Amino acid sequence: MLLPALLEAQNRYNHISKEHASLIGKALRVPLADVTGVIEFYTLLFDKPTAETIIRVCDSPACSLAGSAESVDALTAQLNTTPNQATPDGQFFVESVPCLGMCEHAPAALRGEEPVSQATADKATSLISGDAEAPQGIIYGDERPLTARCGVVVPTSLEDYLEHDGFAGLHNVLAKSPEDVIADIKTAGLMGRGGAAFPTGIKWEGAANALDDTKYIVCNADESEPGTFKDRVILEEDPFSVLEGMLTAAYTISAKKGYIFIRGEYPRAQRIFEQVIAAAYEQNYLGKDIQGVEGFDFDLEMRSGAGAYICGEETALFEAIEGKRGFPRIKPPFPTTHGLFNKPTAINNVETLANVSLLMRIGPDQYRQYGTEGSPGPRLFCLSGDVVKPGVYEVTEKTTLRELIYEQAGGLVGKAELQAILFGGAAGNFITPAQLDLPLTFEDTRAAQLSLGSGVVMIFNGTRDIRQALVELGHFFAHESCGKCYPCQLGTQRQLEILERVNHGAALPGDLERLNDVGWTMTDASLCGLGQTAATAVLSAMEHWPELFEEITVSPN
Repeated sequence: MLLPALLEAQNRYNHISKEHASLIGKALRVPLADVTGVIEFYTLLFDKPTAETIIRVCDSPACSLAGSAESVDALTAQLNTTPNQATPDGQFFVESVPCLGMCEHAPAALRGEEPVSQATADKATSLISGDAEAPQGIIYGDERPLTARCGVVVPTSLEDYLEHDGFAGLHNVLAKSPEDVIADIKTAGLMGRGGAAFPTGIKWEGAANALDDTKYIVCNADESEPGTFKDRVILEEDPFSVLEGMLTAAYTISAKKGYIFIRGEYPRAQRIFEQVIAAAYEQNYLGKDIQGVEGFDFDLEMRSGAGAYICGEETALFEAIEGKRGFPRIKPPFPTTHGLFNKPTAINNVETLANVSLLMRIGPDQYRQYGTEGSPGPRLFCLSGDVVKPGVYEVTEKTTLRELIYEQAGGLVGKAELQAILFGGAAGNFITPAQLDLPLTFEDTRAAQLSLGSGVVMIFNGTRDIRQALVELGHFFAHESCGKCYPCQLGTQRQLEILERVNHGAALPGDLERLNDVGWTMTDASLCGLGQTAATAVLSAMEHWPELFEEITVSPN
């Protein structure tokens, strides 16, 4: 309970004093050194006074393209303060932060716990007063089996969910054996939608076969990668589908307890899911003998992140739930045998669990009618940047990047031509217009030595400076590196320093070689996926546009 206690203290007092940290440590029997270490690790926790209202403005690439830096300037000018400095009356505190998961509403902001859409510089007054516009989910697709309820049902209404085929999949599951459920998931070919694309059926089978009486189900809702916002839309528009997927997993692996870990920058999603959990307990979709099935017991707890991208890595997420700093663990052992609290654990992300609910309702054969043979089922993509219609796109058939961008999303904003696409997320690759006919499938992207990642498609037109985007990505990884392993801890810092020199026209002789060396060292030697992919976008940019790095090299004098 350490992280929940610290977040509560932060909310009450705007920071966590040494006195409060000591009291919390004594109450939970946690050494003060450990309490202090957790406070210092998470960016949403402060050990110095902030202000009554914290205004956070996203500075990741999509929001930067939309003018987030100008928004910060306008806010601080009106408040007569500077970033990361409270106003004299203690009312406001403005800071630039990594991705807030609202890229389709760029530039995005959080005013306290209220998300704000299109927080441009000319809206600074309304953002300060609290009258700014709140974002709504934007979903496109000719056929939307996965997101059909989004924008249609009241998200917190169990009655609405039931009237729109809600829990039909779970009732089908309860008529089967756990072995049959796993067989259906394997037949359907469902692969994880969090980036690694690991087969869900194999993961659940491993946890089901683990010899332990205590097992856990965890939903990874710590969607923190720049350009990614699909899970937020599901959580805010169709949260019961995620709960249904978790219940299916619990039944299948015989877990009695589960956690959903929602990133701290998603306060609206957290409020919604708290109501979902309460409604589920009231109607016996959580608790003892669920829906009259003797012995099917499952309790669910929601946990909030505190601002750490690394907690999207599954073992770091376990550490956060356990009240520790979010350091990834060395694998093996794997979560299916040694996960949360060192017990067998099945962990899946939001989109994967929503797919489970759909799959178990319509059956594996119908599920495979969506997607392709190698990439079965519907898939969500997050379009942002210089595109006419940013938002979440549900793709149910073989679709190319060209079709997605120009036919479905309306093409590029303005008259400038396409320059680049950041594909797969901040940990993904830059690709060029020459690759527009790439089909958006696991098999085709793998053949092109790319990854679908978290479904990010971020558009950069010809007026954008790719070097500036690389600096922003470099800053993100340097900020988010947990520091546990040396290649990532040092490599992300050195990468950022070189990118900043390149961007300012002050590159040193050999910087191109150093950047390449640092990038591949992180890729080959880092402990977890953060360090292993922190240089992917940079290395791809070096391959596509070497002139960006070479043409400005100057002598050290």
